[in-house]
Amino acid sequence: MSALQPLNTLLEQTTVARDAALGVHRNALNAVAAAQAQATQLAEYRQEYAQRFGTQFQRAGAIELLQCYQGFMVRLDEAVSQQQRLLAQAVERGDTAKAALLNAELRVASVRKLIERRIAEAVRTQDRSDQKATDELASRAAWLRLAGAAPGAALGAV
Repeated sequence: MSALQPLNTLLEQTTVARDAALGVHRNALNAVAAAQAQATQLAEYRQEYAQRFGTQFQRAGAIELLQCYQGFMVRLDEAVSQQQRLLAQAVERGDTAKAALLNAELRVASVRKLIERRIAEAVRTQDRSDQKATDELASRAAWLRLAGAAPGAALGAV
């Protein structure tokens, strides 16, 4: 089985690479979840703020207060937009990490399949060798029986 040692080493390396890709994928998923939570929280806050102060502006209010409200709403809209961009980037990194993980899984599976094939090939070779040795022994035994029976048969007839 020393012929499998390079393949076993390759399997170890691909497994380590796959495990690393799995870690990157998990981190990417966590980043997506965090970005999504942040985006949701910002959007909810914006909506609550708009509702809270929208009712206040139905009553008479100072122009300065309205300008502050509008300025803050613009900044909130920018924050929501920026968070949506960050979320999109996190999703893209997650997709890239998922593709890398799938490729790593495929490499591990391919190496395992190659090892299985090599083992099966070695077993078939050994079986053929054993069968050949068994056939050769049977042939020799039959030949010895025939060779041993022929002189005795000739002696018994005389």
